[in-house]
Amino acid sequence: MTTTARPRGATVWLTGLPSAGKTTIARLLDHRLTARGRRVEVLDGDEIRRFLSAGLGFSREDRHTNVQRIGLVSEVLARNGVLSVVPVIAPYADSREAVRKRHEASGTPYIEVHVATPVEVCSERDVKGLYARQAEGRLTGLTGVDDPYEPPVDPALVLPTQDQTPQESADAVFAVLAERGLV
Repeated sequence: MTTTARPRGATVWLTGLPSAGKTTIARLLDHRLTARGRRVEVLDGDEIRRFLSAGLGFSREDRHTNVQRIGLVSEVLARNGVLSVVPVIAPYADSREAVRKRHEASGTPYIEVHVATPVEVCSERDVKGLYARQAEGRLTGLTGVDDPYEPPVDPALVLPTQDQTPQESADAVFAVLAERGLV
């Protein structure tokens, strides 16, 4: 009986401000990887909040719990040969570091990507109307405006999305995966 080696999984963690382009990049990457026959799962932050993290608020503790839940699911998927693409804000460096350490402990590749879109550009995009609601005083605790966002100190990749198309950003992430032998 012969067995075929399962492709190696990994987590691609896309962190950045609201409306930075994380989900758009994740979906483009998903399509490219799936077309190559890879098993891919996009763990969208909004979907996770509706289901896995329903009931959590936006306090620092709740945000940390949410990121840890996502990190656990992503690590389990990646450990089992899936390329897990995670477009989430994950505003706190210590929360992301805990996820990185979980991956290291299991020997699972973890690639942190900073979708480094300036807040002014995110505010112009305002995909979900969050910045408008915050400006009108109907929303508080908006990451990067009146709640902190701690950018990654040493990400594998920085994407200045204001200077490139979403496809160029997705291609840059794909290139990192290719360099690391993960596609």
